Amino acid sequence: MSEDADRLGRALAARDRRDFAAAYDELVVLRGSGSLDAEGLYALGDAAWWLGLIRETLEICEECHERFLEEGRLDRAAMVALESGFHWMMRGEPEVGSGWLSRARRLLDGQPPSIGHGFLLWMDAQVRFASGDIEGARSGAVALEQLAADLEEPALACFGLALQGVMTIRGGDTARGFELLDEAMLPVLAGRIGPGEAGNLYCQMISICTDLADVARARRWTEATERWCDLSSSAVMFEGICRVHRAQLLRIQGDLDAAEEAAAAACAELAELNVEAVAEAHYEIGESRRLRGELAGARAAYDAAASLGRVPQPGRSLLVLAEGRPDEAAAAIRGAVAEQGDPFPRARLLAAQATIACARGDYTTADVAASELDAIARTYGSPGFRAWADIARGAVLIGSGSPADAVAPLRAALAACRAMGATYDENVARGLLADAIDPQAQTSAGPPGGLTAREWEILGAVAEGLSNRQVAARLVISEKTVARHLANVYAKLGVTSRTAAAAWAHQEGVVG
Repeated sequence: MSEDADRLGRALAARDRRDFAAAYDELVVLRGSGSLDAEGLYALGDAAWWLGLIRETLEICEECHERFLEEGRLDRAAMVALESGFHWMMRGEPEVGSGWLSRARRLLDGQPPSIGHGFLLWMDAQVRFASGDIEGARSGAVALEQLAADLEEPALACFGLALQGVMTIRGGDTARGFELLDEAMLPVLAGRIGPGEAGNLYCQMISICTDLADVARARRWTEATERWCDLSSSAVMFEGICRVHRAQLLRIQGDLDAAEEAAAAACAELAELNVEAVAEAHYEIGESRRLRGELAGARAAYDAAASLGRVPQPGRSLLVLAEGRPDEAAAAIRGAVAEQGDPFPRARLLAAQATIACARGDYTTADVAASELDAIARTYGSPGFRAWADIARGAVLIGSGSPADAVAPLRAALAACRAMGATYDENVARGLLADAIDPQAQTSAGPPGGLTAREWEILGAVAEGLSNRQVAARLVISEKTVARHLANVYAKLGVTSRTAAAAWAHQEGVVG
């Protein structure tokens, strides 16, 4: 018995220092010898979860739940049921998850207030929020904070504050919402709550920043979460989610190969853990491939995302545009916009709709999309939304014959993208700005050969060996626009072929 007690002590000490692999190894031995009580079994299931062993986790949870019921510990049995429900839902099996949550609710009914009641309140509020019942979700958040105060439970208080912060942002008071979220994170940063709850809150912070297109803030919280993950021997779920967000950031800054690599790693890590994150990772793979001009590969990735429940828009519509089918692209993005009422994903769709409409010369539709995007940017004060709105407005003004009026919004977009480190959007804004400024106004410090910045950019892509279609996909413009710019390049350089233009580009150092 002394040896088992020593082994259990080592296991719990390892768990407390977040060495979940060591804890798991010790607890597995004790389980094999029949020496684990219900709490020890719970600790084993928890360690297995941190290691990403979700099937084993679920099997242990079921056994642990039964053990707690046999001991008459309904509060602990309910907590295990809640966690089981959460795991099943994350795996993409909502019916099984709902069954476990229903069981938890039944066990907690009539029991004294506990942390289990708090997490049930939080889950219910999340469901209400997702279904559009904002007031119901807000009432749940207030009740959660009150329960946290009564129980003196910091984790519940953090979840309540975070939920209120997200809803406050959604209500249009972004500054106040982030104040609440920052306050919610203080106990997390101080190490006052458990690692599971801490990881969840870190993920909530990154998610709202990403939804809001606040790239700089999303980058800071992603880096903070990555540092926090490094404190554990293993944190497969949270590391995988971080990889998805890292892929998004890498794609935004233009590092497409690294973005796809990070997203593919997340797909492998989270395959059985988190279906929503895997779907998002497949979408990110599609985005990176589309921007590189790998159109067939992009379509396959978008299809994979769709098979897991992620509507692959606006990427799929932009892909159709890059494939040379602008009318189909316009119809696809019009349908996506019509179906999406949430302003955060709607902003992304509107930006794409403006791009597609401009490529077709439909500046009326582009103007409507740009105007709504501007209204969303004003409401939420998002630097990302603001930059997209200014890019859209600039493109509309150029296409409508008012390039001089496009200079101010495009310069604002360029500055905002630089500040955020959004390299890809910065390049889009720079290219449009070059189109807006009279080529005769280019200074001697500009590109050689009398080329505009946009012509220089397109020539560089051609010199890399990209086709017009691939150039169009990379720069999110139409093939017709690429062809027009190339015609100008040929005329300015006095050449008549792609080969000659590419040779000049290599001579002038357009490509390395």
